[in-house]
Amino acid sequence: MIYFDSAATTFQKPPAVAAAMMEALSAMSSPGRGGYEAAMRAADTAFACRSELAELYHLENPEQVVFTLNATHALNIAIKSLVSPGGRVVISGYEHNAVTRPLAALGAKTAVAAGPLFQQESVTSAFDQMIVPGTQAVICNHISNVFGFVQPVEAVAAICRERGIPLIIDASQSAGLLTLDMAALDAAFIAMPGHKGLYGPQGTGILLCGGGPVRTLLEGGTGSLSIQQEMPDFLPDRLEAGTHNMPGIAGLLAGVRFVRRQGAERICHRERLLAQRAAVGLGTLPGVRVYARTDLAQQAGVLSFTVAGRDVEDIGSALAQREIAVRAGIHCAPAAHRSAGTLDTGTVRLSFSHWNTPEEVDRFLNAMEEILR
Repeated sequence: MIYFDSAATTFQKPPAVAAAMMEALSAMSSPGRGGYEAAMRAADTAFACRSELAELYHLENPEQVVFTLNATHALNIAIKSLVSPGGRVVISGYEHNAVTRPLAALGAKTAVAAGPLFQQESVTSAFDQMIVPGTQAVICNHISNVFGFVQPVEAVAAICRERGIPLIIDASQSAGLLTLDMAALDAAFIAMPGHKGLYGPQGTGILLCGGGPVRTLLEGGTGSLSIQQEMPDFLPDRLEAGTHNMPGIAGLLAGVRFVRRQGAERICHRERLLAQRAAVGLGTLPGVRVYARTDLAQQAGVLSFTVAGRDVEDIGSALAQREIAVRAGIHCAPAAHRSAGTLDTGTVRLSFSHWNTPEEVDRFLNAMEEILR
């Protein structure tokens, strides 16, 4: 199988990830639950994972790294820590349902800083106009999960700092590819999954906390301050109720270390070249519209396309029959499709990882030629 759906989850993992998970199953219990060897190995592994992530994202204190179930879980904590029911929020025009649905559940007054696809200056200008007094939070994803559009989070962060508005960054597509300096950005929260560009297993996520107030989504045992009935007021315990997913955290640690050895910039450059190769090839096929920039300066290793007169789901199915895995439809991001003008049709999405090759792209292009014939 040729796997081009890494924006959903990276299917191919470094071998060290599975090995670390198996070791955790055989040798680790739960951190903070005892002083015996299995508990201490778990505690050491969890701390090592926090430390690697803190170094990667320029956090002084590893305890500001909170483990979650996924990026959606992390975003819910961040949003509900900052936004009160009916509160005013400014978001980009390319947000995922993991952002828009929690806001809808809160009845938030949501202003959309919309801008044309691949036009960072327009997006920045829209945020500049909409971030006004009374705004409780600003939310911006770093890379669109549909189009690979790299959004101007640094410029948005500068506006937020100047106006004293907390910023939440959704790094679901940029974690492991583009660097974010938590200290320089002064973001309130950065949320990310473990199972995409960090090459960890499903069921892992991370919330980087900037030091502001946090509200709990879950309450329960933490292994600390057990006599009191309120959740601890310190991180990470305040946000990590219940038993940790130690096989997942061990696998995530192995994935993060793989990314740091390879170099996030190197992985991102490789993915961008593959996206460029696919975009150029698709652009030669009749009836195909590619949502991509040939220079890829504002695009990561994700791109979408449509075919005139053809249903995107049919194209996705035809590729699946040829053992090529892509994602077709709305991609849990109707806001992004609305901004790009593809809400009525959806798109076929290709998303690459470290493991893909130019030869796989060429086989995909040959398959598309066959399907269109």
